Amino acid sequence: MLVESEINRVLVVTAHPDDVDFAAAGSVALFSDRGVQVTYLLVTDGDAGGNERELDHAGMAELRRSEQLAAAKAVGVTDVRFLGYADGTVVPTLELRRDIARVIRQVRPDLVITHHPDRNYEFVAPSHPDHRAVGGAALDAVYPDARNPYAFPELLQQEGLEAWTVREVWLNGGSTPNHWVDVTDAMDRKLAALQSHVSQVAHVEGFADFVRSRFAAWAQQAGFGEGRYAEAFQVVPTA
Repeated sequence: MLVESEINRVLVVTAHPDDVDFAAAGSVALFSDRGVQVTYLLVTDGDAGGNERELDHAGMAELRRSEQLAAAKAVGVTDVRFLGYADGTVVPTLELRRDIARVIRQVRPDLVITHHPDRNYEFVAPSHPDHRAVGGAALDAVYPDARNPYAFPELLQQEGLEAWTVREVWLNGGSTPNHWVDVTDAMDRKLAALQSHVSQVAHVEGFADFVRSRFAAWAQQAGFGEGRYAEAFQVVPTA
């Protein structure tokens, strides 16, 4: 597993606005504190989301992009990119793999954080079909696409993007985590990021308490003790 000093650039690949904040905003805040360059890549604009909304899909997409930018700012991220795929329809196509591989070659991250591609039968919420599709496509983009100069040759020939090998991937939302990050010192910023997604969470009664209890449970599983909060990942070596 990579040690802290080996992680200088991180790319987080998610399906929707707010996915990164539920899964990894605490870890991202800690990376930002250390001067790590973090980029967010969102495959959709979340245009099919919202609660009792009056906006059409285009209006919701615009709102959710602005909410994600605010959430990113709360944890020190300024590089946020959107691919513009339709919310709820994502499949792990060659086109999606190429689009993610392009950003990997642009950003050249040491670490990629993305969704677990398998369904979690113990807790179904992270297993949205868009999540699983994006996680699978991101893993394929990491290996073999981004590192293979002969995969998607147009990325090199037309865009000048040299091949890049990502050394490690952290998967969120799976049932078999093997790495926990103590995010206690960043919990307030994680919560602020989540609460930036007003269209998604403002109607949830007791939302802050729910978030704290959920991540306190991860801390207990990790053995961090009472009063601590943790995010959980499955680490996949990919070098």
